[in-house]
Amino acid sequence: MTDLIRDLILRWRDDPTGTYQSWFLWDERIKNFRSIRRGLQQVVAEITAGTFGVAYRGSSLETVVHSIAEQRQIFKGADHAFLWKPKLRIPDIYENPANQKAFGQLLDTCLCCNTEEHVVSAIHAIDAWKIKGLGPAVANLLYFLHPTIMPPFNTAIVKGYNALTGSKVKLGRWEEYLAMRQGILKLNATYRSLLSNDLGAIGGLLFDLGSGRYSAPPLEDNETARKLWEADLHQVREQSAKEARILAAERETDHTHTKIQGWLRDLGLSLGYDVWIAANDRSRPWRDGKLGDGCLSVLPGFTTETQGAQSVRLIDVLWLDRESHRIVAAFEVEHSTTIYSGIVRMLDLALGSEAQALDGLFLVAPDKREADVREQLRRPAFSRIADLKVRYLSYGALEKDREAIRRFGQGLKPIQAISHLPSPYPSMTVMTGMAGERGVYSRAVIRKSNHSYCRYL
Repeated sequence: MTDLIRDLILRWRDDPTGTYQSWFLWDERIKNFRSIRRGLQQVVAEITAGTFGVAYRGSSLETVVHSIAEQRQIFKGADHAFLWKPKLRIPDIYENPANQKAFGQLLDTCLCCNTEEHVVSAIHAIDAWKIKGLGPAVANLLYFLHPTIMPPFNTAIVKGYNALTGSKVKLGRWEEYLAMRQGILKLNATYRSLLSNDLGAIGGLLFDLGSGRYSAPPLEDNETARKLWEADLHQVREQSAKEARILAAERETDHTHTKIQGWLRDLGLSLGYDVWIAANDRSRPWRDGKLGDGCLSVLPGFTTETQGAQSVRLIDVLWLDRESHRIVAAFEVEHSTTIYSGIVRMLDLALGSEAQALDGLFLVAPDKREADVREQLRRPAFSRIADLKVRYLSYGALEKDREAIRRFGQGLKPIQAISHLPSPYPSMTVMTGMAGERGVYSRAVIRKSNHSYCRYL
């Protein structure tokens, strides 16, 4: 049985469309850990202050869970457990203040502690409350806080675990999840050389088993059953070849992201700035070399002890003044991933212990994603973002004008000219000052024209 599982893991790791290569080794997965932690800190702060509210929609929790749900197929549907179901009155953390505070205490404890003992103790504490509708789906939040302690959780992972081990773990109960967790830790220790300390790897394996992409090795010692299983593995390999077109599209997405970073790198260098490329992107191929060629290898002022340094080092592109080493501009390229994560990294830069008076913060995205940018900036969790004046820079504008900026531009003014502050709405008519017979009113028509907004009063 051990040999069969080892063979399964080896084939699964080599599958370009399995979760190991398509999700676990995905660069954006690592970037999201810091932003999700920051989001959960916001949830705790609002619950403590009594400002969290009584609805899931529009809450800081929705922002975090939405970011998790966008983590490709393994977390698809992660938000279902947190959606408010009024007929069932679950999960009961919106209208019950005591339950809400207990949920906040769980998150706060797990944010502050780093030991297995404390995390498991916090789970037992929330389980004792018997909060209706609040079960082990919360483990998906805890995974992003403690990936080496808490495995991710969903229906497919439970099915995969049962199929691989012959167990009968049931959904919806914390005690069942904790029992499965112990089994997962033992499996991970046995095959550690093929997996990772990060339990996302074995979670991905179980997900692919439970979702039917792979079948588990036969539990019984039966030659016929073993041959059928090996034939099924062969069929999966053929299926993976058919999915190469989808994989190519995903790789093209990564290529486009790198291309935009390369444009911004070359533009920054030509304008006389030092350039920093995200720490996990520097070795990506770009033109005849690497994306990090000619760029800083150390980010001045952001040591390992600096609060938020890890997050800032993952910002896609930074421009720095060559004399003062001050960060002048920050660029987050949001090709297809959640814009939430990039905004949080910018907040870490602008509001952290090494906060600097930045001249420009830019979200760089495809022309068609401006609506996504507006939607994210309207979230309550980003109420402070308006003060930072984050600008939207479209791919089209950058592609059209970058060569002229490179040849004739100086400083940030050309970049600011082809970008703009995203309006809350694409176009609108605002009526203000209406006060009946004794008052007067004025009409402000905000009209979008090219890359600027004109206001008429």
